[in-house]
Amino acid sequence: QVQLAESGGGLVQAGGSLRLSCVASGSRLTTRSMGWYRRAPGRERELVAEIGTSVTANYADSVKGRFTISRDKNTVFLQMNSLKPEDTAVYYCNADAISYNPYDDSPIAGRYWGQGTQVTVSS
Repeated sequence: QVQLAESGGGLVQAGGSLRLSCVASGSRLTTRSMGWYRRAPGRERELVAEIGTSVTANYADSVKGRFTISRDKNTVFLQMNSLKPEDTAVYYCNADAISYNPYDDSPIAGRYWGQGTQVTVSS
């Protein structure tokens, strides 16, 4: 079973910074793409940034130049600078991963989500 554990959310003033972390764990886990999504009150979930196994990353237009996604094996980070009140949302970690059933060693591919971490930016 794959689990994603997020940390780093909180309350910050506009213009401030936060760094989110997400660690993926599982049996012989291999993560392919990893990313961050967010859901603001009254809005649908949206992609913030994603990164594959190379250094290539994609960003939502609204965060380009302010947010930076990076990863180290099965951990993904989101450095958020120059935060704005409109960045307030629950941020979810996402991983496209393969793990292995510990009983029969069969591969299990799937897309997994963290529980979410609240980011609140005050004006």
